[in-house]
Amino acid sequence: MTQPVSIADLMAQSGVAFGTSGARGLVSAMTDRICFAYTCGFLQHLEDVGQFAPGSHVAIAGDLRPSSPRIMAACAAAIRHKGGHVDFCGFAPSPAVAAYGFERGIASLMVTGSHIPDDRNGIKFNRTDGEVLKSDELGIRAQTISLPDLFDHQDMLREFVAPGPLIDVATAYVARYVDAFGAQALKGLKLGVYEHSAVGRDILAALVEKLGGELHRLGRSERFIPVDTEAVRPEDQAFARQWSTELGLDAILSTDGDSDRPLLADESGAWIRGDILGILCARALGIKAVATPVSSNSAVELSGLFDAVRRTRIGSPFVIEAMNALAAEGQATVCGYEANGGFLLGSAVDVGQARLAALPTRDAVLPIIATLVDARRQGLPLSALQAQLPTRYTFSERLQNYPTAQSQALIAHLLEGDRGAILTRLTQMFGNIAGAADTIDTTDGLRIRFEGDDIIHLRPSGNAPELRCYTESDTSERAAWLNEQSLRLIAEHKAPA
Repeated sequence: MTQPVSIADLMAQSGVAFGTSGARGLVSAMTDRICFAYTCGFLQHLEDVGQFAPGSHVAIAGDLRPSSPRIMAACAAAIRHKGGHVDFCGFAPSPAVAAYGFERGIASLMVTGSHIPDDRNGIKFNRTDGEVLKSDELGIRAQTISLPDLFDHQDMLREFVAPGPLIDVATAYVARYVDAFGAQALKGLKLGVYEHSAVGRDILAALVEKLGGELHRLGRSERFIPVDTEAVRPEDQAFARQWSTELGLDAILSTDGDSDRPLLADESGAWIRGDILGILCARALGIKAVATPVSSNSAVELSGLFDAVRRTRIGSPFVIEAMNALAAEGQATVCGYEANGGFLLGSAVDVGQARLAALPTRDAVLPIIATLVDARRQGLPLSALQAQLPTRYTFSERLQNYPTAQSQALIAHLLEGDRGAILTRLTQMFGNIAGAADTIDTTDGLRIRFEGDDIIHLRPSGNAPELRCYTESDTSERAAWLNEQSLRLIAEHKAPA
């Protein structure tokens, strides 16, 4: 007996909906029935666009959250129900399983909540030729599926079936970078790998050694730690400074939970902002056309390094759409990066004597390795490499447990009236810390530039009940202070009913 259900209705009922990086929600809401249904909806959409049929293979991997194995099993059950074969890639980085799928022309999915706490999780879907775009999300949401009678009264599978024998995706992923950069690329560099609970921690350590660096493993945890590359925890900042001082490291390498977003600290233990790392990586690779969200540091334009810079909404699907547009316009080398550091290689590039194939999904390894190799080539510490760019600094934090509806209501209130009324209201709210509001950008949330060139950007998170705040200024200290004061003002603010 089967039961027809609408994916759109399930999203509304469960609260597990698409954000900027796939479907995410509370683990308690991500029952086996929900995960099974969403996977079926994904595969039915791929059938509609000619990318899946019974007999096709679909790759699965997951991060190290306690809930990931159960969700992976539910997704695998859905693949088999739709007549597909499961390529079980185990616990592996998101870009590694995506690369495996792209190379073989098969769909893939990653069970991960990325950086968010482990009471939440998610499923990130990939087409055979790239990440799902917003148009694909609409196609998945529009599906009606027939659910088989496999679930108990708690919406869990009555029978657990292991996803299948393990397929190794790590070896090819490591070889991608060793082949491109060479076995001596990091020779002479003393490098720490902050492992925490990142799924790619062993891969990152292996890369340091295979590229000739001196490896120091740091901070491994068997408990999941929600490391956010856009809002690095104070304890992680302190750890990095301590390790750098005690061990005399040239850099510290790390990633978020599913290892698609990088963290790279310089010789002093200061974490490099993801949007600066993106510029450094694009420059090191000789790329001339860049797509990046509106929240990224404006040094990308001020640097004069690139022939084209395309600003987008926040989220890799929007960055990919802009990369595709740049390529269609005839740009020979194209990349994208996000403020969280994830780097997307939209075209093949030459690295030394090798050709590095495109990988149009967020990747943590490429920006780390390319930047370290460039610093070594120039004989500079990472801090000096950063100093070559225009002195614009960004900072990001968020108000946690701040419901999305509240964030949206705040921004709607701030945008009431004509341009003059909006600028007056924004000056009244933020003028004591930033001066007079000058221009606004509503590409994604509300980005305000003030007369002194400070920037405050407010945006509801697409993944959690949080209000994100991005700030930019001429010094790192002021950018951080501006962020702290902005969040204080927002927390104290009472919008009219």
